[in-house]
Amino acid sequence: MIPKIETASSAEIKAFQERKLMELLISLKENSPFYKALFEKENVDISKIKTLEDLQLLPVTTKEDLQKNNDDFMCVPANKIIDYATTSGTLGDPVTFGLTDNDLDRLAYNEAISFGCAGIKEGDVVQLMTTIDRRFMAGLAYFLGLRKMKVGVIRVGAGIPELQWDSILKYKPTYLITVPSFLLKLIEYAEAHNIDYNNSGIKGAICIGESLRSQDFSMNILAKKITEKWNIKLFSTYASTEMSTAFTECEHSVGGHHHPELIIVEVLDDNNKPVKNGESGELTFTTLGIEAMPLVRFKTGDIVQLHHEPCACGRNTLRVGPVIGRKQQMIKYKGTTLYPPAMNDVLNDFPMIESHIIEISTNDLGTDEILIKIAVKEQSDAFLQQLKDHFRAKLRVSPKIEFTTKEILNPLIYNPMSRKPIHFFDTRKSTF
Repeated sequence: MIPKIETASSAEIKAFQERKLMELLISLKENSPFYKALFEKENVDISKIKTLEDLQLLPVTTKEDLQKNNDDFMCVPANKIIDYATTSGTLGDPVTFGLTDNDLDRLAYNEAISFGCAGIKEGDVVQLMTTIDRRFMAGLAYFLGLRKMKVGVIRVGAGIPELQWDSILKYKPTYLITVPSFLLKLIEYAEAHNIDYNNSGIKGAICIGESLRSQDFSMNILAKKITEKWNIKLFSTYASTEMSTAFTECEHSVGGHHHPELIIVEVLDDNNKPVKNGESGELTFTTLGIEAMPLVRFKTGDIVQLHHEPCACGRNTLRVGPVIGRKQQMIKYKGTTLYPPAMNDVLNDFPMIESHIIEISTNDLGTDEILIKIAVKEQSDAFLQQLKDHFRAKLRVSPKIEFTTKEILNPLIYNPMSRKPIHFFDTRKSTF
């Protein structure tokens, strides 16, 4: 069932969000030590902020603000916190997010309507292939949302193809929640052990942590590799601990749908001004309905494009396109601007590449240097040249590439302290 606000007119959605914004600002001035001090410092008169356009009168909030002033963002006493989640910070130490009982209800609602967007419904069984521990918000959110939908959940956790297939064959889930590249490992295991994965009952997968689409919403190489073998529907989703909200694709696969009752979205340029329609910029959000740690104009660091045309599914909400890259991960290489996802797509064109990492450093001239390390089934100078030529054809430049082994790369990629595979390592002296 689609929430009524998501099929309302653009004008109705805007008016609804403006009412919620004014309520939020009053609450922050009363309860948030950080925002109370920030509004006073910047001479912000919240009574003048009545429209979404007026958001530009407010300063932005950054990850460094969260890092330096973590406790001052808390708007409720400690005894109201039911769950503690953490996310990585820009300065090293993790940032803590507290959630009240109502915040957990909001989290469950968010995931329920997001999974509903992807077609999951009561009666389905979902295999949860992500961790629910280590203060990780997403795994908990998925469980709460599915429980709210009265959907069966198999909490297998991350990794171990054998265990995943044991559960799939025993409990017959209809959907998976997973990092999409892991689906290739499931296919590989199934083929090696004569498992008929196309008759396993899996209808689709909600995919987290890695992109499935190009900017025109066509499937990227990773998505094509999966669906060429496994006849399942892939749904992309975009979320973060900071926003406690997800943008999930519907069956039409044209971007992650916005839930206007939960979050206000802007896309800003380098001067923190809204970009023109159709242009890309940094996704910036203001949360609605959060008690413990609401955020105003929080800059995510993710470069995206918004899409405003009504969707065939009936929702009139805006949609967030595939992440182009992270602002801090932008690379200037030989006069060309690159982001890691574009390089990943080039590498994924070659089935013989078994593992890879991308390392960015600062060279003696003070400019960006790229080193890509690959593990392949059979090393040859001819393949290396072919790969470099493909980079030049697709991205106009070819980085330095060297061979290594899976045994060296895999412990780096699948770090047990990380919640998702790591393919990008940035050691630059200064980042964007």
